[in-house]
Amino acid sequence: MNAKVNISNRAGASFPVRRMNFDFDNVPEYWMNGSAGLTHFMTALSALFPAGEKFFIDSVRAVRNHPAIKDNQALQKEISAFIGQEAMHTQEHVGFNASAQKYGHDVATLDAKTDTVIQTTRKLFAKVAKPLGITQEMVDLTATTALEHFTATIASELLRNQHIQDLMTDKTMATLWVWHAIEENEHKAVAYDVFEGVFGRGIKAYALRTGSLTLAMVILFITQSYFLARLLNEDKQFNRESLKDIYNYAYSPSKGIITGMGKEMLAYFRPGFHPNDLDTVSLLATWKDNLGF
Repeated sequence: MNAKVNISNRAGASFPVRRMNFDFDNVPEYWMNGSAGLTHFMTALSALFPAGEKFFIDSVRAVRNHPAIKDNQALQKEISAFIGQEAMHTQEHVGFNASAQKYGHDVATLDAKTDTVIQTTRKLFAKVAKPLGITQEMVDLTATTALEHFTATIASELLRNQHIQDLMTDKTMATLWVWHAIEENEHKAVAYDVFEGVFGRGIKAYALRTGSLTLAMVILFITQSYFLARLLNEDKQFNRESLKDIYNYAYSPSKGIITGMGKEMLAYFRPGFHPNDLDTVSLLATWKDNLGF
């Protein structure tokens, strides 16, 4: 594993904060099976993370002292560990994005655009929903809850799908994505538990969380697809070979990472749903053992 790992669990939560310190200096330009299409697909995802995970942290922090949860010590410990893990994800993806920038791929601009999309959408949604008694804090937290379900789902699919793992031929990048996937599943219930603790489980909360997931997935798909197209076009790799690689990797009915997420994504719409209903305990145990965590 090409990283110096420092594990901390001073918060006493059910999962630790791992400081990975990856060295991206020797990561090749097309690190994913030598394919420009696959590499840019993952880079387009990575470009979403620094601004996105800062938004997750800010959304949870904004309500952690709410009277409904401020004295729940167990949840407060989980929140602290959640913030720690997300901060480390931000740090490492900033590092990878900078390494992609060195090859001439303008990830910095995409990162800035991600923040613009987030801030514009959250403010617009809050303005539209204000007459219904929905606050900015509710909008932010429910969006975080929805997007955390997406990240946990795509992460578990990555950990299960051997075809995807085989394409991650660079050891550093494979470890980065597996580590991130493990931690997304470790803390997948935190934002959800905060949302339920503060806003309950009524019809209004259900409509808000499911509506947020639907809107978030549309915006996420459009944004990531635009980033991917831009990276391919700027690299003069917008061609049939790249698109074929992307289709087989992401959207193939039999082994695509996106198509493989369908059942777990739809579970979010079930009344009474909780992230821990989707059991990944043994899956995580296997991968943590593989990485020596």
